[in-house]
Amino acid sequence: MSKKLTIAAMIPEKKDASGKVTQKQLGPVNIVVDTAENIKEAEAMFGGEAILSNAEANWAITLQSNIRSGLKKGETQEQIQARLAGAKMGVAMKGAKVDPLQAYAAMFASATPEKQKQMIADLQARAAKK
Repeated sequence: MSKKLTIAAMIPEKKDASGKVTQKQLGPVNIVVDTAENIKEAEAMFGGEAILSNAEANWAITLQSNIRSGLKKGETQEQIQARLAGAKMGVAMKGAKVDPLQAYAAMFASATPEKQKQMIADLQARAAKK
C-alpha cells in the first residue's frame, strides 16, 4: 500500500552587489509522487539497488558536511578519518570529540607565520603564570 509524497522546490531570487535582481524567483513548484509505507514496500516498488544507491548518496552528503565542519575546526585528515571511521548511516553524530592538543597543533600548522608567533607568545605567557 503506497502513500503520496508532496515535494516542493523553488529557485530563490538573486541580487548582485548593487541590489539589482539578476535572477527572478522561479517557483515554487509542488509535485506529488507515490512512495512506500515501509522498507519492504520500497524494495518492491523501487528495487534494493535503487534504495541503497539513493541512501549512500544522501549519506555521502551528510559525511561531506561533517568533514567540512571538522576542517573549519582545524582538524587534520587523520583526525577526521578517526572521528568518522565508525559512522553509521542513519545515526546522528553528536558532539564530535576533538583532542584539544591535536586541534591546536593543526591550527598552528595552518596559521600564518605572524599568527604562529602570536600563538607561541600566548603559550609562553601562560606557562610563565604557573
